[in-house]
Amino acid sequence: MTPIYVGPWRVDPVVRDGVARRLPISVRSLGRAIGAALDAAGAPKPASVGLILTGDRELAKLNEAHLGERGPTDVLSFPLLPAESFPPHPRDPDRGAELLPGSAVGFTGPPGRRTHLGDIVVSVQRAIAQAESGRGGQTGDVAWSPADELRLLVTHGTLHLCGWDHADPPEEREMRALERRLVASS
Repeated sequence: MTPIYVGPWRVDPVVRDGVARRLPISVRSLGRAIGAALDAAGAPKPASVGLILTGDRELAKLNEAHLGERGPTDVLSFPLLPAESFPPHPRDPDRGAELLPGSAVGFTGPPGRRTHLGDIVVSVQRAIAQAESGRGGQTGDVAWSPADELRLLVTHGTLHLCGWDHADPPEEREMRALERRLVASS
């Protein structure tokens, strides 16, 4: 598939066979959501992100292989840079700093080269099922469109690439609030 350029960001999409006909949103729109999340997270510029749109079967295999969890999940992120490569964010328990504007603080690549931040893998099948059953959103009880669910999932995955996490309750609140703002503005 053709790369999507959003400002200084390049999104390299891969849509698995059988997924394209079920996709309720354009891949370009998902690329714009990723770009907005990269901007909000202060990712190093210019950079690229891989986006793989697939189904439950592939997510279940990846979930077990990488996290030791059985069964599918909706989104997985595979960051290539450590969290310290990005500006600290509010209530980051490991760094305890305020959100700083600007680009990444801990990583500089070769001049003129695009840094690959990692890959996001989304189960379109799971996103559609969650939205249609009213189990979408961050809390699993939001009834909204499959397109909104997919925007949320790529936003969530992008923030993980940029060092955000939700294991600690204060950081989870900050991450979820940022996700809500980004999805609402897309």
